[in-house]
Amino acid sequence: MCLLLDTHVLIWWWMGDASLPDKARSAIIDPQRHVYVSAATAWEIATKVCKGHLPEMRSRLQSFQDEISADQFRHLDVRIDHGVRGGLLSSDHKDPFDRLIAAQALIEDMTVVTRDRTFAEFGCEVIWS
Repeated sequence: MCLLLDTHVLIWWWMGDASLPDKARSAIIDPQRHVYVSAATAWEIATKVCKGHLPEMRSRLQSFQDEISADQFRHLDVRIDHGVRGGLLSSDHKDPFDRLIAAQALIEDMTVVTRDRTFAEFGCEVIWS
C-alpha cells in the first residue's frame, strides 16, 4: 500500500507533534508501505511560510527534497492529469492544496494520511485514528 501524507501530517511528523495518532504514525513507519509527499505539500508549506505562518518550517524548505529523502519518503510530482482531476472534484471545499492531493491519491491509488474528513468525501481512502 502506498501512502500520501497530507501537509499537516508531514509538519507534525517533522515536529514530533503528539497530535499525530499512533495509527497514523504506525502506518508511516511500516516498512511494507511506500510513503509519498506531494509537490503540492511543498507549495502549501512555502505559501504559509511566506504569509508569516509556520516560521519553523522555513529552514526545512531550503532542503525540502533532502528532508523528504532523509525520512525515506518519496516525492510525488504534480502532473496535468492531477490538476485536471483536482479541479473537477465535486465539492464545496475550495482549498486547492487539498483538492490536488486528493486527486493525486485517487489517480495514483494511494491512501491519504490525514485528519481532514474532506478527503473521504472526495472518495479517497484515509488513515487516521
